[in-house]
Amino acid sequence: MSMCLPIAVVRALRPSQWIKNGVVLAAYFFARWDTSQDVPLGWLALLRVVLAAALFCLVSSSVYLVNDLHDIQADRAHPVKRLRPIASGALSASMAWLLAAGLALAGLGSAWSLSPAFGQLLGGYLLLQIAYTYVLKQVALLDVFIIAIGFVLRAIGGALVLDVRISPWLLLCTFLLALFLGLCKRRHEKRLLDEDDAQQHRAALASYDGRLLDLLIGIAGSSTVVSYALYTLSPDTMKRFDTSLLGFTIPFVMFGIFRYLDLVYRCEQGGHPEKVLLTDRVLIFTLLLYGCAALAIFTIGRHVGVPPG
Repeated sequence: MSMCLPIAVVRALRPSQWIKNGVVLAAYFFARWDTSQDVPLGWLALLRVVLAAALFCLVSSSVYLVNDLHDIQADRAHPVKRLRPIASGALSASMAWLLAAGLALAGLGSAWSLSPAFGQLLGGYLLLQIAYTYVLKQVALLDVFIIAIGFVLRAIGGALVLDVRISPWLLLCTFLLALFLGLCKRRHEKRLLDEDDAQQHRAALASYDGRLLDLLIGIAGSSTVVSYALYTLSPDTMKRFDTSLLGFTIPFVMFGIFRYLDLVYRCEQGGHPEKVLLTDRVLIFTLLLYGCAALAIFTIGRHVGVPPG
């Protein structure tokens, strides 16, 4: 048992979920080439935002532990989640509580030292996630909205650490994309479990209708693409980045959404967005192409088609 304990601890922290905290880095990469920012961003700023993302990892892992402790009975009824360390008994409840408290205190204390404003936001994120674990996730639709708000808080956190402005359009795109992924996950869970198991595993699932979820997924996906397109093509964005070429990144966003929908509906892979993003070669290649295109536009495509002002 002792030989397996370190593995159980690592699994309980859900390191595969840490990819979500990469959203914290978005503020740096969009502010780096924003000419309206007061202070140029260098390597020190990048180090600060990477540290902020790491602190989000600590606090989010503490939330995962609390969630697994709260859902231990429901997880044991789930065909996959019953194998989680706490549900399976590989990690004791007492040790999980101590670990959760230690991670939360370490994360919040370090965040406050990094930036008081960021510390307050991370504390608010922790309180929101605890409320989600014990109450809010039982309410259909509200549960996925809370998840999406968590991603918005991550994006805002990166801006607070750097003391830069972040576009409301980017926050909207972050919210809509997270909402899209959350709805896809609920659809997968609804289809995986029958009605009785769905009620036992997550009360909100019994209130979801499969056809409604399909409609909401379509709305959220479409809204994400449209919002991103409006952001890249707006005159204000062109002035901020000294280029009108950001619109050429729209096809990559559309293709990414289409590919994910294909994986959700044809391959039934919507249950673990973080796993899909780390393993699907087409999506990984699409993200790389998007990053390369955006970098090229920011660095060598400046002063192209900028509206006078």
